[in-house]
Amino acid sequence: MSVTDLPAAPGEAAREAVATSTTAGAELVQLLTPEGERVHHPDYDVDLTDDQYRDLYRDLVLVRRIDVEATALQRQGELGIWAALLGQEAAQVGSGRALRDKDFAFPTYREHGVAWCKGVDPLTLLGLFRGASNGGWDPQEKRFNLYTIVIGSQTLHATGYAMGITKDGAVGSDDGEAVIAYFGDGASSQGDVNEAFVWASVYNAPVVFFCQNNQWGISTPTTSQSRIPLYKRAEGFGFPGVRVDGNDVLASYAVTRKALDAARNGQGPTLVEAFTYRMGAHTTSDDPTRYRLASELEAWKLKDPLERMKSFLYKQQLVDSAFFEQLESDADALAARIRKGCLEMPDPEPLSIFDDVYDEQTPLLQEQRAAFGAYLAGFEAGH
Repeated sequence: MSVTDLPAAPGEAAREAVATSTTAGAELVQLLTPEGERVHHPDYDVDLTDDQYRDLYRDLVLVRRIDVEATALQRQGELGIWAALLGQEAAQVGSGRALRDKDFAFPTYREHGVAWCKGVDPLTLLGLFRGASNGGWDPQEKRFNLYTIVIGSQTLHATGYAMGITKDGAVGSDDGEAVIAYFGDGASSQGDVNEAFVWASVYNAPVVFFCQNNQWGISTPTTSQSRIPLYKRAEGFGFPGVRVDGNDVLASYAVTRKALDAARNGQGPTLVEAFTYRMGAHTTSDDPTRYRLASELEAWKLKDPLERMKSFLYKQQLVDSAFFEQLESDADALAARIRKGCLEMPDPEPLSIFDDVYDEQTPLLQEQRAAFGAYLAGFEAGH
């Protein structure tokens, strides 16, 4: 073995990775440059109408406004916690708009943009973070599963659901059903995620694994979790992987659409790594200034997904001042509705926590409910 065959020392690999922490390499699928210039890709492209381009920008703006308003509500003590998506709007809106009505999404706890695209009311999300609901919503109603706090476990749920689709014969044609599982770069180190890769590959499950690599698993950089790009991990499990510019809404849409089409046509899973950046805190209980440099954040601000799409619209002469005035008014109205609705949320009846644990109440659950009811009654009686 020659010296050149030897693997790089850990420190050397880390230094090389850090040097490229704000760039993704030549393998990146991109349709919009950070300056808003339209480029084309031989395998992934889109040709949308003017209205569709404008609608994507509208989604980006409204999703960011939801996020900003929720963050403010938490800071004012109206939410217990909030997981911001600032900087990740393009990855979520692009992938979310690629989903068809029958496709099923399995989120983490940060997919507010995907929820918006699937028609979930933002107040439904806020109810969970306010503690005004006992778990969320009916997953079947919008084909959008419950938010998952246990890191990475939703990938197993998604894979199992996708395997069920195969058993039901709902794949193998362009009219088939597909599943998408969202997770972050930090979750990619979890056993659940890798187990999901194994099952999805072996059973050719119609699932797209959508990894939002926002560079930080809380305070752990991606460079401390993998010595290769995350999308290349798929090769070891026997299915394709692709890295997309997660700050490019058009590329995120194109790549996810193709991966979903492959899944519903019986071609099995795909791993999509959306190379993006979490411009805010991991959650409102986090202080990112303790572990990352301000210069890194400033470098990524130049790739802001909203500014990129806005520049594109201007350069293509697809918008005018009236469009932005109307959008600003719509965003203000949405923010006002969110704030009013959040503050007016009634507290849930304490005993309702037992209602949706199982489809039918078990004897043990009934016993626990009765005991808790007696405990609450003691306060009313002055005991």
